Amino acid sequence: MSSVTLDHVSKQFGDAKGVEDVHIHIESGEFFTFLGPSGCGKTTTLRMIAGFYYPTRGRICFGSRDVTSLPPHKRNTGMVFQNYALFPHMTVFENIAFGLKVRKIPKVEMKERVERVMKLVRLEGYGERRIDQLSGGQQQRVALARALVIEPQILLLDEPLSNLDAKLREETRYEIKRLQMELGITTIYVTHDQAEAMSMSDRVMVMQGGEVQQVGTPHEIYHRPVNRFVASFIGETNLWEGIVAGIDGNEVRVRVAPDLVLTGYAHNVSPQVRLVPGETVVLSIRPETVQESTGADGENVVSGTVVLAEFTGACVNYVTSVGPHQLRSMSISQGRPLKQRGETISLHIPKASIYFAG
Repeated sequence: MSSVTLDHVSKQFGDAKGVEDVHIHIESGEFFTFLGPSGCGKTTTLRMIAGFYYPTRGRICFGSRDVTSLPPHKRNTGMVFQNYALFPHMTVFENIAFGLKVRKIPKVEMKERVERVMKLVRLEGYGERRIDQLSGGQQQRVALARALVIEPQILLLDEPLSNLDAKLREETRYEIKRLQMELGITTIYVTHDQAEAMSMSDRVMVMQGGEVQQVGTPHEIYHRPVNRFVASFIGETNLWEGIVAGIDGNEVRVRVAPDLVLTGYAHNVSPQVRLVPGETVVLSIRPETVQESTGADGENVVSGTVVLAEFTGACVNYVTSVGPHQLRSMSISQGRPLKQRGETISLHIPKASIYFAG
């Protein structure tokens, strides 16, 4: 296994910016995810690691080895593409063995390695089947087996679950993580799906417009986003603008409406934010932290009119109009009657749940 370093890597396509100044270090054995919307540069970055694109500027290193100018077949990476890129005229065995055949591995060793990896991805007994005889999930596992059988230092996965239905995505997500932990292989995963990134990754790199917005653990990315984009892209959040009304020790009071002041903690702040009286700040409040209040008054208790009420079985979701703002809340269903559109509701926003985003 190998670590991966991108040393101030940029990629231009003519006059268009693909990726700008990506500088990260991925530890050996780490599960690292590139996350962002379509066109943000995550697949371009992955393809530079694979060797399909060469950087316009910067270096790429595997461990201490500079691979910036090496072609793909000399990098010892295994890649799973979004469309799997399987050969329809070959059997499952032949598809998996393709990389070994190109490397001129002896037939006996080839057979042993293919059978071993087929067992690993739970495809025993499927060796003679054609690709068109397989389900989407089975095809995905063939693609994964083909990438693993060459025993790569680094496994690269480019949105490998996007063609699967929701239930199969969840099952396959578990299988990929199980394999990664079992093999201890350095894995770089590309997705626009926040649930995949949060549930599978050791660390996540959030990208937008070809630039890195934040790198951190799923917990850090979710609870301490560095800017408004990360806060809104990762999960759901309420973004309210307000004016800093006062600071008392570690407590910050923010006026979010003429007659409404919320209090949060000063340590819950993005590095780019200045908590200075009179300054405009953005409050990020996660819906699951907002709870229905039994009392109409109290610190950080707001009253409003229900705009939307959803009962999902396990949860109750509300969208509430609070002055100039709308507040989304999500709570565990506890058997209480569901508020209806137009009714008044009181909601409590805990101090610790308010994060001052850039």
